[in-house]
Amino acid sequence: MGFLTVLSALPLDLCAQQYRVAACDWMMLKRQKLGEFQLAKDIGADGVEVDMGPLGKRVLFDNKLREPEFQQKFRRTADSLGIQVPSIAMSGFFAQSFLKRDNYKDLMMDCLQTMDVMGARVAFLPLGGSGHEWKQTGEARQEMVRRLHEVGEMALKEGKVIAIRTQLDARANLSLLKEVDSKGIKIYYNLQDAVDQGLCPSKELKTLGAENIAQIHASLTDSVTLDKDPRIDLRKVKKTLDKMKWTGWLVVERSRNAKDVRNVRGNFGTNVAYLKEIFQNER
Repeated sequence: MGFLTVLSALPLDLCAQQYRVAACDWMMLKRQKLGEFQLAKDIGADGVEVDMGPLGKRVLFDNKLREPEFQQKFRRTADSLGIQVPSIAMSGFFAQSFLKRDNYKDLMMDCLQTMDVMGARVAFLPLGGSGHEWKQTGEARQEMVRRLHEVGEMALKEGKVIAIRTQLDARANLSLLKEVDSKGIKIYYNLQDAVDQGLCPSKELKTLGAENIAQIHASLTDSVTLDKDPRIDLRKVKKTLDKMKWTGWLVVERSRNAKDVRNVRGNFGTNVAYLKEIFQNER
C-alpha cells in the first residue's frame, strides 16, 4: 500500500489537519508489538512511530516486519483502528555508530522495505551513536557526508525521506545538508535538543526552514509532562510553524513525569492531548 493510498483512506478531518500527533512505540514499551496501535488509539494519537527493532551485535535489526504473517497483522490492525504510521525509526543508532557499520546500506534497505509495509514516508535516523568527531572537518565528516548522500539517494528513488537527528544547531544542520546534497535527507527536528542547549526552538525552526524539516519530535527530556513544563512555549512554536507554513507530524518521544516514568498511558496520553489542544484545536 503506497503513501498516497494510505492518505486517501484517511477520514477527511484528519487529512485536513495541518499538524498530526503520534508517539514512539519503543518509548511506550511497545516496540513492534501489535498492541501499540490500540494503545495509540487509547491515548488519542493519530499515529505511531514504529521502530525497526533492536540492533545490538546483530547483522540486521531484529525486525518482525520482514515476515509476511506479521506484515499482514500489523497493517490490518493499524488500518482497522485508523492509526497511521508516519515514520519508521532506527533507534538502534542511538547506541551504534552509523559510521562503523559496514552494512549500513543493507540496514537502510531493510528500513525502506519496512516503510513500504506500513505506508510510511519518513525514516528516522539518529546519529547520536556516531560520536562527535564527524561534526568537525576531517575524514569522519567526509565519510558521514558520503554515507548520508548514498542512503539519501536510495530513499529518494523510492519517494521517501531519511530524517536525521544530529543534535547540531540550525546553521550547522544547514551546512551539513548542503554538503550531503541529497533531497532524500532532511532534518528530524527535536525540540529537546534546542532547549537542552539553551537555544530558542522557534528561532531555530525559522532558521532551518520548512523545506528542511521532515518531522518533529515534540517533547523534552523527562521531568514533567508538556502541559506542566516551563522550559518551552509550544504556542510560540505553533505560531512559528504556522508562519513557515510547515505541515506534518509531531511525535512524542519523552516528556515523561520523572516521578512516574513507566506510567505510559498517563504520560503519553497527557502529552498527546496537550499537543492536540494547541496544534489542532486552537486557531
